[in-house]
Amino acid sequence: MEKKLLLIDVDCGVDDAQAMMMALAAPNVQILGVTCTHGNTEIENVCKNVLRVLKVCQRTEIPVYQGAGTSLLGAQLNADHYHGKDGLGDVPDPNAPGLEYLQAEHAVNAMIRIATEHPGQVSLVAIGPLTNVAMAFKMDPTFPLKLRHLYIMGGNMESRGNVTMCSEFNFAADPEAAYIALNRFACPIYIATWEYCLRHALPWEFFKEWVNQGTEKASLMKKITAHSEKFAKDRQGNRELYFGPGFVSCDSFAMAAAIDESIVTEYIRCGVSVELQGSVTRGMMIVDTVNLLQKQNKAFIMTKCDIEKFKQLMMSALK
Repeated sequence: MEKKLLLIDVDCGVDDAQAMMMALAAPNVQILGVTCTHGNTEIENVCKNVLRVLKVCQRTEIPVYQGAGTSLLGAQLNADHYHGKDGLGDVPDPNAPGLEYLQAEHAVNAMIRIATEHPGQVSLVAIGPLTNVAMAFKMDPTFPLKLRHLYIMGGNMESRGNVTMCSEFNFAADPEAAYIALNRFACPIYIATWEYCLRHALPWEFFKEWVNQGTEKASLMKKITAHSEKFAKDRQGNRELYFGPGFVSCDSFAMAAAIDESIVTEYIRCGVSVELQGSVTRGMMIVDTVNLLQKQNKAFIMTKCDIEKFKQLMMSALK
């Protein structure tokens, strides 16, 4: 079977690690590179975290590239309350690989080069702020045409936010970059929104079984998720609006769709954009259900998932 060629752009926090491990375990996937962007933690931590995940999965041959350290406008948002200050739950590994294992090439140059070397064959899975993705377009406007698909974890479809009232973290961390990705990319775009992820939360019983598989990968996952597990359960105890009961691995939903398109059982298809001006809505994804934007490239917004298939991919990730 011909392997799916993936390029993965991450801001490696806990769920990025989960999504990467899912892709690394998938027999039908070849990862051509991992590009790093700011987001859940500072760029240097993101790079170290990616190298650490590749090491535990025994896949250190996959090249890793450092990219944007701030948004296009120079801002920085982080999520250390959830992911820990280092992005992986603040449980350091003294034997983790250092930054000397990074490629010298900048992530954006690597993205353009890899897409150019495999025209029409590479799916880009973007599971952090979209800064590198937007910069690749700015440097090479033909870049989107060279991609097979763009999979995004980010944005929202019901104006439900997890950073501000109306914006999801990856879009809020660089609204201008998200705007460029949604308005300038002509390849098919598939979006796993914040609400889609929340709607498919997994039971905590599944989480317990998942991290107790007794493998080296599961042992790492158990350590790095302890911080976010506590945070999520505390929030659920307070009945916070945006955390329903259950374990949510946001980035894994975009990755699962890239690995096996049959996992997504329903989409809505419409034009999408991003609000850049609003005092409470900056960074919010606009879903044009009435086609006022008259966009030719309508995005596929995921709405329903085959949760049993998704669970199988999650389990395989830590085997």
